[in-house]
Amino acid sequence: MTRSDLVEELAARFGQLTQRDAEAAVKTILDAVGDALVRGHRIEVRGFGSFSVNRRPPRMGRNPRSGEAVHIPEKRVPHFKPGKALREAVDQRTAEMGIGAPGDIAAGKP
Repeated sequence: MTRSDLVEELAARFGQLTQRDAEAAVKTILDAVGDALVRGHRIEVRGFGSFSVNRRPPRMGRNPRSGEAVHIPEKRVPHFKPGKALREAVDQRTAEMGIGAPGDIAAGKP
């Protein structure tokens, strides 16, 4: 689902919202999430999941072309952890649809 799909879904579900209002609502929420993560805050939406920032320490890597050692600096990356209700809903819906787990195909299960 893309951002524009989300805007369309929101406008369709709530008839009192115009396309422009739905777009503003989606933009406001995503901007608020992004701003909070930039400030280092953790965002928790009960039943959906939590967003946080993880630190990746500096390390030594290798240039695949030349093989020479390269210093990779420290990074901070956004991380999403789904909540229990979301995990269970996804598991149940995929089971109902007959979609197996990603490892099932590799293990020879349908």
